[in-house]
This record gives sequence, C-alpha cells and structure tokens, in this order.
Amino acid sequence: MAKVIMIQGTTSNAGKSFVTAGLCRVFKQDGYKVTPFKSQNMALNSYITKNGFEMGRAQVMQAEAAGIEPTVEMNPILLKPTNDMGSQVIVNGEVLGNMSAKEYFKCKTKFKDDIMKAYNKLDKEYDIIVIEGAGSPAEINLKENDIVNMGMAKMADSPVIIVADIDRGGVFASLAGTVMLLDEDEKDRVKGMIINKFRGDIKILEPGLKMIENITNKPVVGVLPYTHVDIDDEDSLSDRLNAKSTVDMIDIAVIRLPRIANFTDLNPLEYIPGVSLRYIKSVRELGNPDMIIIPGTKNTMEDLLWMRENGLEASILKCAAKDTVIWGICGGYQMLGEMLFDPYNVEHGGELKGMGLLPTKTVFENQKTRTRVSGKFENISSNLTALSNIPFEGYEIHMGKTTLADNAKSLLSIDKILNSSENSHLDGAVKENVFGSYIHGIFDREEVSKAVVESLCKKKGIEYDNIKTFDIVSYKESQYDLLADMVRKNLDMNQIYKILNKEI
Repeated sequence: MAKVIMIQGTTSNAGKSFVTAGLCRVFKQDGYKVTPFKSQNMALNSYITKNGFEMGRAQVMQAEAAGIEPTVEMNPILLKPTNDMGSQVIVNGEVLGNMSAKEYFKCKTKFKDDIMKAYNKLDKEYDIIVIEGAGSPAEINLKENDIVNMGMAKMADSPVIIVADIDRGGVFASLAGTVMLLDEDEKDRVKGMIINKFRGDIKILEPGLKMIENITNKPVVGVLPYTHVDIDDEDSLSDRLNAKSTVDMIDIAVIRLPRIANFTDLNPLEYIPGVSLRYIKSVRELGNPDMIIIPGTKNTMEDLLWMRENGLEASILKCAAKDTVIWGICGGYQMLGEMLFDPYNVEHGGELKGMGLLPTKTVFENQKTRTRVSGKFENISSNLTALSNIPFEGYEIHMGKTTLADNAKSLLSIDKILNSSENSHLDGAVKENVFGSYIHGIFDREEVSKAVVESLCKKKGIEYDNIKTFDIVSYKESQYDLLADMVRKNLDMNQIYKILNKEI
C-alpha cells in the first residue's frame, strides 16, 4: 500500500496544484515512486493519454514532475464547463454526458466506486500518492456528499495539509475560518498549514504565524515565496491570460474566448525570444498583430457568437483580408469554416454561419474524438512556407467532424493514430494566409514553433536567422527541479515526512 498525503486549499488558486507538483518532484528526487491524484477536476485544459482517455491537464503536469507517464487513474472525474450552469461530465476518461450543476450534485456520490477503483490501482503501483483537493473544504453547503476534499481524505484515510494564498490578503482569516468550519474528525485530519505566495520580510510575518498556530492548534509547516517557476497553469485562473500591452518584434494575438480550452497549446511560442504572445478579448486590445490564433473552446458556437457580438470577428476578417496570418486550433478551426451544424444539441443546437475563411463545414456529433496523432505538414506555398514537410505530433479532443470542399487544401498528413483503426489521412485546412486543424500541441515540437516564427519574420522583412528556441521537455524538467529546490528550502520536509508516515 502507498503512503498518502493530501493538499487542500482555503480557496481556488491558493496553490494546491503547485504544491502538489513540488512534493511530487521532491519525493521523486528522494527515490520514491510517486503519483498525483485528484478525484474530481473542473478544467477546460485537458489531455489525451496514450490509451486514448481524457484527463485534466494539472495532473499531467504533476505526473511530469513525478517523472511518470500520465494515466487516467490520476483524475477519474473531469468536469468541463459548457456554460455557467453545467458541464460535460467525463468519467474514467470517457464522456458520460452533459449535466447541470444541480443534476451532477445529486448523483456525484455514485462515482465513489469509480474514484476508489482508480485510487486503489495507484495504491498498488506507487510508494506515495499526493492527493490534490479542489476549491475549499469548508464550503458548508457542499460538504455532505463531498468526493474531492475531506470526503476524499476519509476514503483514502489521508492526513491533510491546507494551503492559503497570502498575496490576495486575508490569509489568517481564511486559515482560521477554514479550520473552524470543519467537523471535529476533519479537523483531526489537518496536520499542517502552508502559506503560499509570500513577498517581503519573513520576520514581519513570524508573529502572525505563531498566533495562527495558537488559534487553529495546527502547525505552519512552511511559507512559500511568490515565485516565477514556469509550469503549466490550470485553466482560466492562469496569469498567462492577462492581457499584455507590450509588442515585440513578432506580435501574436490569441483570442481569449470565454470558454477557452487547452491554452497551453500556445506556450511554446511564448518562450521564443522576440515574440510577444498576447491574450486579447476586445477589438481595442487587438492592434495590428503579425498572427492571430483562435484557440480551442468548450463551446464553439457560443464563443463564435461572442466574437460576432463584440466586433472581434469583423476585426479578424479585416486582418485576414490584409494578409495577416490566421490560425485556428480545434474549436477555433471549426469557427474559421463556412457553416456549423449541431443537429444533436451537443453545443448550441441548430446551425450557425462560420467566419468563411476556410472552405470547410463542421457537424457536431455525440461521439467524441480522443486520440494521439503524428505526421507532417503538407507542402505550403503561402505565408508559412517554412512549415512544409516538417513533422508534428499532438492530440485531438473534439465532438465535431469537419469536411473540406472538393477544391480545399489540407494542412497536415497524419500517418500515426494511437488506439484507432483509422487509416492515415489528410487533416486540417489551409487557404492562403488562413490555417486550421484539430491538433492540440501542434507547436510543441521545436521545429514547428521555429518555422512559424521564421516565416513570420520573412513575411515582415526581418532578419532572424538564428531564432533561439529550445527543447521544451528539458526546459520543463529544469523548472520542476527549481520548484523542488524552492519547496525544500521553504517547507519543513522532516515535518512533512512525519505527516506522510502518520507519526503526528
């Protein structure tokens, strides 16, 4: 059986995912076989495993920190919001269906068997399991039937450490209030507290640490500084999505859709010196970019209507007419086509005219495509010629099927499809300066991101022969090591090991 420790938070975005990843890396460095686990994740950033199952991106990041292959058992339930009142419910990596918040709340305890089956599989394979909670354990209206915070801690018989964010203020009140609202048996599970995102002189904070320990009768096991370790963020809480006003040599604007999904697709472009990657949500912010990217979304039709209403669609069409490079990924690719049809009410229902920039039509179906693919770019004679015949790899997660007009040109040639009987085929579309495909992670390979920027430089008449890109895998590894160093320096790891071993 694995030893287990659980990281809960006083709020969303307190740093649970961050601390979980850091502990995974430390335990790995100390010679343990460690895995992350989150029973229920609500996120629009998702990932397809090698077995073709869908899971939350945060647990993928944590698995990378642990040095292991992500598997769906690390996140048995994934909720992908479709609107303010409901989500697509994914259980064991497969779509169960769409549910309103009320419907899911009524039936979520039925998933305990799925949760424990996944957990028990990890329990047999690993030395340590680091569980991440969700939101706050002190939501008193949700505590009965909880399956992700104290409810999960009870199922796994796990000790708990609570993380609080000092950067937003009120850290002592949030810690004291959280502990106060727990039941007595839940309070007994809390073995320590971590204050996260601290800036300033620790000496000034120390009197408060002693007072909060006396108030809660729980020890503070560390204070983590506000840090800029670069690891994948979770969903729309990410600081990456905050609009950047600075424009570099090559300016790329990403449309910040209301239901933006898998925005980690764009991180590789952001890493390239001389490139500014700006997330924008208004015409005023758009400016005159060299490239516009419409990313993935959980609701293509609703987000297209949002762009239509706020004027962004019209502005993108004007940019396309001026030969600006336009690139759509997944839902963004669907928007660029001529028509969208939703006969089964998968998203919005009915039909909707697309942006008309690509000669494609999309029909939304009940069956979700979930697969990993690889192949190469087709010969490209227009703006991004440097991409021609370059290999790529990535994954697909979508409900729609897109067909090209007879005279349309495909963007990609797919030659390897995991866990599918489907044969090699052409995919995506390109028409002059407009590009689109379903592939997430399309820019992850250094050759691809470099070729995009190289082509944009050439188009702009800029000499940029020595574009400095780098190996993303190696970069991520260095960031996880930095995270582990920061955790070791600022947390009492001896105390944490005692908590893990149930010595206190």
